[in-house]
Amino acid sequence: MAELKAQGKVAFIPFLVAGDPNLETTAAALKKLDDVGSDVIELGVPYSDPLADGAVIHTAATRALQHGTTLDRVIDMVAKVAPTLKAPLVLFTYYNPIIRRGMDKFCEQIKAAGASGLLVPDLPLEETVTIRAACERAGLELVLLTTPTTPKARMAEIARLSQGFVYLVSVTGVTGVRGKVQARVETLVETLHSVTDKSVAVGFGVSKPEHAKQIVEWGAEGVICGSALVRALGDAATPEEGLKDMEALAKSLRDAIPH
Repeated sequence: MAELKAQGKVAFIPFLVAGDPNLETTAAALKKLDDVGSDVIELGVPYSDPLADGAVIHTAATRALQHGTTLDRVIDMVAKVAPTLKAPLVLFTYYNPIIRRGMDKFCEQIKAAGASGLLVPDLPLEETVTIRAACERAGLELVLLTTPTTPKARMAEIARLSQGFVYLVSVTGVTGVRGKVQARVETLVETLHSVTDKSVAVGFGVSKPEHAKQIVEWGAEGVICGSALVRALGDAATPEEGLKDMEALAKSLRDAIPH
């Protein structure tokens, strides 16, 4: 991300839920997202109680779990696909699966499989010390999130400790497809830039090329799109149609971003 920023380029960061509609399709989708020019790819581990996620991702995670997707199966799939990808892979998971596995073991396993980073949305800043140490021992970057309600001083501390980039949540609430990106995002990006020189990537509610263009105009160094891609892939009549729809949307978003 720092290299892209230095080159004046903006990162396209898509998100998918592993195992929806199945892990074979997820593997194919990751390759397609890589082929359209994704700079980083986020892969969500399906979880039964995804607090930060709205209906689209929650439904996708539920389908994935019903189809037998487990953490071990996700890691196995990543191990097969990650070596073929140019884009680094960031695993997005809630804290409970990490605790159940053991922090060091979890971090070691996903790193060995080919992940480059980790994002844990339900972990407050004060509780990131131990997991950050585990990530550092394993050679992973821990990406932290900041929100519209985060006070400036806390935002500065989150930015200082976040690795790779700072994930700016654009809304107060959960993920989901929205009609437009809220104008206050511009102020939030400016505030973050006033406290850090790290790249800022904006997510939650990004679903159209015009959203991506707006976020770029507001000065962000990265655009994250999740729910719209998850819906395109998971709601299609067949996996093949889903891959085609997802690829078309990803390409339209990629083309809207300077690269």
